[in-house]
Amino acid sequence: MSLLDDLGITLISEGAAVRIYVRENCIAAVGQGQGSTGLMTEQGLAYLVWRDGQAFLASKGVETPATAEQVEAIQKFSRDLSTALSQ
Repeated sequence: MSLLDDLGITLISEGAAVRIYVRENCIAAVGQGQGSTGLMTEQGLAYLVWRDGQAFLASKGVETPATAEQVEAIQKFSRDLSTALSQ
């Protein structure tokens, strides 16, 4: 069992330029040393963005305030994925 498995993270797609990882409704696209983490919403993939100290989920044409739980889920997923991939 790998650290990804231990953290509940699944690799769902692996291509030449990017790998896609998921845990619950969090998703990350990881390329050559860089990645983007987001949350699957009813509007599709939404990324966590900050505006004037306020967290928002931004997706195609829609930006909604993020809850504290959503922010924590995205940040924890990002930290866990970074830890697992650095092993």
